[in-house]
Amino acid sequence: MAEPVQDPNEMSFLDHLEELRWHLIRSTFAIVIVGVVAFLMKDFIFDTVIFGPKKPDFPTYKMFCTLSKWLGFSEAFCGTEPLFRVQSRVMAGQFSAHIWTSIWAGFILAFPYLLWELWRFISPGLHDNERKYSRGFIFVASMLFFMGVLFGYYIVSPLSINFLGSYTVSEEVFNDIDLQSYIATVRASVLACGLIFELPILIYFLTKIGLVTPEILKKYRKIALVLVLILSAIITPPDIASQIIVAVPVLILYQISIYISKRVIKAEAKREKQRAAERALKKS
Repeated sequence: MAEPVQDPNEMSFLDHLEELRWHLIRSTFAIVIVGVVAFLMKDFIFDTVIFGPKKPDFPTYKMFCTLSKWLGFSEAFCGTEPLFRVQSRVMAGQFSAHIWTSIWAGFILAFPYLLWELWRFISPGLHDNERKYSRGFIFVASMLFFMGVLFGYYIVSPLSINFLGSYTVSEEVFNDIDLQSYIATVRASVLACGLIFELPILIYFLTKIGLVTPEILKKYRKIALVLVLILSAIITPPDIASQIIVAVPVLILYQISIYISKRVIKAEAKREKQRAAERALKKS
């Protein structure tokens, strides 16, 4: 019996692993390069970006101050600095924070390139029409990620820092916050929101492979609402206002995901009808 002829353009499993290795190497190299730039910009990264949400003149506090005055609420955000000091209690604490903050900054800023490397890896396995319909993947995914990063930085981070940094159980206790803990709060808020905002992209691909349909998303909408509120409680201070502020955009993204799933299903049905018509013409 003759052995099946292997397509010369088809890659073996080891070839795929080798290709993946080089994509990961280039992605890591990009993170390191951007991280080195961030490392050299220490004053801007820490004084302006990292410690920005701690300062009373941060734009978010000004916005909430104006809004609270207009609504007649408490002026807790007006010109008051959170009552805590940031300290480093470990010998190499500041240097370690400098290194890791630079690496995370490299990851965030190099995110579009990382997506491009991911796209280069998976695109050879797609059909021509799938590549055509997915050309805007890098732009849309990057835009959603940076929107989430900005939302996390300008909304979630200041709410968390203002609440947690000023919260006291007794006047006998003063908040001396460790540097790593403070940076972790800002980083978690930024990265969590950046990844959450990728929900429409995730739903798009899950619909493409048949794991999700609009009907499933609608059926479990109430469960999704509960999960969103739980997630909001995890990444925000434990007050209702902060949780609602975070939950609203996530619920909007969920609705957009339902619409995207519908579009994908309709497009797939249309292409299947076209393929069926082409097969019928060939048979005739």
